[in-house]
Amino acid sequence: MGAQTMNPFIESFIYILTGLGVTLKYTLIALTGGTVIGTFLAILKYNHIGEFGVNAYVSFLRGTPLLVQLTLVYFVLPTLVGFPIPVFIAGSIAFSLNAGAYITEIISAGLNSVDKGQFEACNALGIPPLLMWRDIILPQAIKTIFPAFLNEAITLAKETALISTLGEQDIMRRAQLTAAEHYTYVLPLVTAAICYYLLTFCLELLGKKLEKGLCYDYSQKSI
Repeated sequence: MGAQTMNPFIESFIYILTGLGVTLKYTLIALTGGTVIGTFLAILKYNHIGEFGVNAYVSFLRGTPLLVQLTLVYFVLPTLVGFPIPVFIAGSIAFSLNAGAYITEIISAGLNSVDKGQFEACNALGIPPLLMWRDIILPQAIKTIFPAFLNEAITLAKETALISTLGEQDIMRRAQLTAAEHYTYVLPLVTAAICYYLLTFCLELLGKKLEKGLCYDYSQKSI
């Protein structure tokens, strides 16, 4: 009897947990896309190139709900481009653009913390801009911005739950389907909450290990 009463719960738990792959997929895509966008825009902003456009982009994306941005990309953008956009593409675009706005500000703060003498020394030595940013400036900024970057990654992991509004089978959507099937929201939503908590907890542990490694590498290079 005990085994029979546990089966529905175990099956539901496994079904909801399977959505973790979808959540991780959107998190990694958004974090990668947002980092590329944020790095590029932060460098433009630091050099006062298109600063008004960068500030407008950051202001709009940070000043509007992510759910609105997601629905705009999924429902409005297709009318502009003339063809439907799959949920996966729409979610990837919306999450990446949103993350890019926040990461732009994070990286900008990191660049402002780098000693101006580093730029002057690079110019005096004739180091090409690409090598200067890649090998000298950005590595120094990373140590400063990593805690804020980690917070953004954790926030992204939780915000991907919004993709469930478009029917994607992530943790939240599977919890909703399970609740509708069994006519109870308690266990499915508690299970979803536990899954998200474990995910963010693991990201935090991984981030702390990476941060220690960055600090160690930075101190070794400073000797």
